Amino acid sequence: MKRIYLLLLAASLLTQVAHAQPTKRRTTSTAQRQGTTAQRQTTTDRATLQFPTAAAMPEDVVWKRDIYRQLDLMKDANAPLYYPVEPQGRQVNLFTYLFRLVLTGRAPAYAYQLDGNESFDEKNRLDVKNLLVSRKIYFEEKDGALQVADSDVPSSDVTRYYIKESIYFDQRAGTFRTRVTALCPVMMIGSSEFDTQATPYPLFWIRYDDVASWLSRLPLMGSNLNNVNSLTADDYFTLNRYDGKIYKTNNLQGRLLAATVQGDDTASLAREQARIEQQLKDFEEHIWGHRPDTTHVDSLADPVKGQERKSASRASSSSRSRRSQVSSSKSSKGSSQSASTPRVSARRQRR
Repeated sequence: MKRIYLLLLAASLLTQVAHAQPTKRRTTSTAQRQGTTAQRQTTTDRATLQFPTAAAMPEDVVWKRDIYRQLDLMKDANAPLYYPVEPQGRQVNLFTYLFRLVLTGRAPAYAYQLDGNESFDEKNRLDVKNLLVSRKIYFEEKDGALQVADSDVPSSDVTRYYIKESIYFDQRAGTFRTRVTALCPVMMIGSSEFDTQATPYPLFWIRYDDVASWLSRLPLMGSNLNNVNSLTADDYFTLNRYDGKIYKTNNLQGRLLAATVQGDDTASLAREQARIEQQLKDFEEHIWGHRPDTTHVDSLADPVKGQERKSASRASSSSRSRRSQVSSSKSSKGSSQSASTPRVSARRQRR
């Protein structure tokens, strides 16, 4: 009986081991498959971040100036950001594209502050649902996800953008660059039915680096003469193809440009904008040594006066040369004991 009992016990142990072994192999195979899937997902996420763009701005640059510009999308230079107003296949305008990224949570947006300054702190992160309610954008909520139809996206009302750009000199690479760092779409809404003047409503700030990988996938038509989509939205901003007027600079008081100029007329503001643009241009020319010498500014500005100065200079030098020759001739005819030049003594020897 003991022998039979031992045989049965051994058989049961072998059966348990046989059944346990495939389960272990299946568990290992499942873990491997899960690891492979996670690796593929990581590879896919990493691939979305690989795009051609300008190098990041170093933190130890020796000179930098932050400029805020206002882009009017009705200008030809900025029109690629506005058209088409409604999506046409793969063609969508910039606001529709950014709106979809913010709505689906793929790109964070931050509330527009009353002082106009951007703040990318987590406490200022935009509540998308509150934005839709405040701007009266029709939406539906299904399974916790917000959905907005293409016809309800107010892309036709967003005819302006505020952008922040950093102009800096990188002493390590020896480069002078202008780099866009933030975007803010602005809705232009009429104040009443009988008032045609629109009122700007900035919607939100969005960090450019957060959407740069997505903007590299948005094709734009860059010319009226060539309708091929030859550049992307990231190329458009990286190459500084936009045209915008300065409305603010980073200053100690944090004030708008209109508050710093004397007088509230448009001409004073235009002169101040031109002055800042000239400052940036002069600084770049000073870095590369392209600034002309101040002693020749009048000659360069007026070529006629420049030629007159050159002629007068040549006449003056020739007059001094003739006086020198006459003086040398008189001294050679004088006393033989007087000092004479080698040229005069050579003439005496030939005589």
